[in-house]
Amino acid sequence: MKGRRRRRVLRWSAVVLAVVISGTAGAGYLYYRHLNGNIKKDPLNIGAPGDRANRVRANAAGQTPLNILLIGSDARNSEENQKLGGARDTYNTPPRADVQMLLHVSADRTNISAVSMPRDTLVDLPECTDPETGDVYEARQNTITNDSLGRGGPGCTVATWEKLTDIHIDHFMMIDFAGVVSMADAVGGVPVCVDANIHSKSSDGHGSGLKLKKGTTSVKGVQALEWLRTRYGFEDNTDIARAKAQHQYMNSMVRELRANATLSNPNKLRTLAETATQALTVDEGLGTVAKLYDLSKELRKVPTDRITMTTMPWQYSTSNPGRVVPRPDDAEKLFRLVREDIPLDGGGGSGPAASASPSDPAADDDRIAVRVANGTADATRAPVAGRADVVTGLLVGKGFAKAVADPSEVSGEETTVVRYPSADLKGDAQRVARALGVPVSRVEKSTDVSGVTLVVGADWRSGTTYRAAEDEDATPDTAEAINGSDEKQCMHVNPGYTW
Repeated sequence: MKGRRRRRVLRWSAVVLAVVISGTAGAGYLYYRHLNGNIKKDPLNIGAPGDRANRVRANAAGQTPLNILLIGSDARNSEENQKLGGARDTYNTPPRADVQMLLHVSADRTNISAVSMPRDTLVDLPECTDPETGDVYEARQNTITNDSLGRGGPGCTVATWEKLTDIHIDHFMMIDFAGVVSMADAVGGVPVCVDANIHSKSSDGHGSGLKLKKGTTSVKGVQALEWLRTRYGFEDNTDIARAKAQHQYMNSMVRELRANATLSNPNKLRTLAETATQALTVDEGLGTVAKLYDLSKELRKVPTDRITMTTMPWQYSTSNPGRVVPRPDDAEKLFRLVREDIPLDGGGGSGPAASASPSDPAADDDRIAVRVANGTADATRAPVAGRADVVTGLLVGKGFAKAVADPSEVSGEETTVVRYPSADLKGDAQRVARALGVPVSRVEKSTDVSGVTLVVGADWRSGTTYRAAEDEDATPDTAEAINGSDEKQCMHVNPGYTW
């Protein structure tokens, strides 16, 4: 590995890590304690308490989704990590969260959805407090997302995700350079594919050094590291293409781990567990091998063909060339699907989830006051007379005894929406939406209303059953979803990097 520069951390899969660590669960008690001592722990969220995203209520079967933020740190805090990271002047500098991927496990454990955020994404960073020094990092706007890790640790990266997505994160797992290299060696090889010969090295020194022939190659160790950090040579030489290559690698690694009998070798498992636990930082909720083993059991319930990898829909920033921002509508739609526990592969399973803040649970249905307004007019049609009365009767029949129809008509609404004026009524508004089958994404805060207000839109001009648009719960094409069982994925090589 001498002379090789590795400037970017690798994407990593908690699925893989947890499954492998679980193999050590039967070891002796002393060794078990030793492994527990290897694991570093940090607070889950160090943002302001009021900025936390709402927890998710259990479904009728008592099940809740599981959201885990996977973080790849480019820390140069050890000789080995510095060697792998290159750049001598970066030793012990603030780490960056160059890898950020949200892993969502459905409440019923039938599917897994993963959402990557490009490291060049500009977001609003929340206020964070360093748990060791007490230093307070003030909120910052329009800042690159990987800076979040240097503002007190992984708990600030978690806080940043919750602020952006409104998704409550249950755990995080962070790993560094050394752990990923060791893992790649231990697996024994992961098949990856390129559609042409590739050499990721330019005349001015850019590139990972990856050199592969056209077709499928099983990569491990340093070569796997090069694959995972390759930017120059894939597609348009951007971090977006790199994320796609990493999705291909992780899906392939999961398939290999589930099929590869070589990992039943106790010595290999011990070596891997030793290195992995030394490289791992987690929140207190995952701070022991036993807890990681419990997590692995949950993850293994999901078949490979129900794992979906996506990238947050994005567009280039108009104010900061070379950076990207969440793509309006599409990014929020993807986040909403995760919040509501709707599978990204379009298959069956959980959803929609019932989100509600612990400090603001919904009142009993018969105590929620709801004003129902008629907004069924559109550009070509007059409002449907009496529509507010019909939907009010529907709500009363469902137990919302305080629902009343507003006799006046409101300006037309293209889609049915539930509005509320203040945070203390958010849970009530969400409860009304769920009772009618209206997507929770249609619940919005508004100063134009004085209480929970349902506006029946032009998309619900008749009937007593609300039907969302057919594509309401479809994963946006811009998320570039990849199925975990797809073995035909092959990276397109940039013509300037072929040989």
